[in-house]
Amino acid sequence: MRVITSDRLLLRPWRDDDADFLLDLESRWEVMRFLGAHPTTMRTREEALASIARRRAVDDPIHGIWMITTATGGQRIGNLLLKPIPLSAGEPSDGPKDVEIGWHLHPDAWGRGYATEAASVILDRAFSHGLPKVIAVTDPENSASQAVCRRLGMAHLGRTTRYYDTPNDLFEKRRR
Repeated sequence: MRVITSDRLLLRPWRDDDADFLLDLESRWEVMRFLGAHPTTMRTREEALASIARRRAVDDPIHGIWMITTATGGQRIGNLLLKPIPLSAGEPSDGPKDVEIGWHLHPDAWGRGYATEAASVILDRAFSHGLPKVIAVTDPENSASQAVCRRLGMAHLGRTTRYYDTPNDLFEKRRR
């Protein structure tokens, strides 16, 4: 998986030495409360190491799950993903798989534009590699992530239950 940079950020593969940061990040309810149909918090370093192994396994020329750090100093900030999105049970799976972009950052990094900057560089890369569109799904109550979607130029397509077996607000951006 490639290292990707922006003006202020470096996105890189997760490493085992990120386990303590990941445990701190994902043990926080305020970070995890909007993630998935049944959000849970991480409890042990072993869970963090297993999660890092799963993140590294998404290794593709386009898709990936990156650790977001500052470009200078390498301060760990959070997580950004670009990968095929799981469909809800019973949804037809014929046709090309939708690809989602998603992020979650440490509360110390909130409000600085890092999520928008990281997602923007990944969207540009995805479109330059031929993806025709990328979607994002947000919990209906997650106004912060919805604001990031709008700053990225993603169109709000309404509410959907097509993904993750839960109602989400659906956003989409198409390659120009």
